[in-house]
Amino acid sequence: MNPKGQSNVGKQIRKLREDQGSSLRALSEHCGLSINAISRIERGENSPTVTSLQALAQALDVSISEFFRGETYEFAVHVKSRQGAKFESRTTLLESLGGGLPDQHLEPYRLIVNPSTGNLDQPISHSGEEFVYCLQGEIEYRVGDRAYKLRTGDSLIFKADRPHSWYNYSDTHCMLLILFQATGRHSITRQLHFD
Repeated sequence: MNPKGQSNVGKQIRKLREDQGSSLRALSEHCGLSINAISRIERGENSPTVTSLQALAQALDVSISEFFRGETYEFAVHVKSRQGAKFESRTTLLESLGGGLPDQHLEPYRLIVNPSTGNLDQPISHSGEEFVYCLQGEIEYRVGDRAYKLRTGDSLIFKADRPHSWYNYSDTHCMLLILFQATGRHSITRQLHFD
């Protein structure tokens, strides 16, 4: 993982919080993370999980892509291979594949799910639609009460307001391309809670 990218994201979280006039305590109450955890993320001392990023984005009423944004907004964003801002947790690695367009409604990510991990105990739901393409490996996606086994080359698209989760039952990493499409005023990754 790129520590510089993580540090920049922490700074961006702090900037967004301060721009909104929110204290660490207030943000903590809205997102469910401890004051200490948020402070360490802002200072770049702690690697936030995807779930933590989603909780912070929702509490700040922004999309996750806001954390990856630089100081300027672009009309075209070119991300070189493996150079997108990354966050890594015990179970996943999330890499932004493009963000920074004005009023962006499509959010692309590469998600690597470690073997024998997932978020079955924390199903998520959000507005808009979600597209998942399995680039490598296999994973089980659950949408509502249905399970879909995705293998390399398989895809799934669904209305994301249905509770959904995933689990990598295999002993190898699974790599996914995920596209979130927002409906309404804000992009939707701010509403997600996955790890």
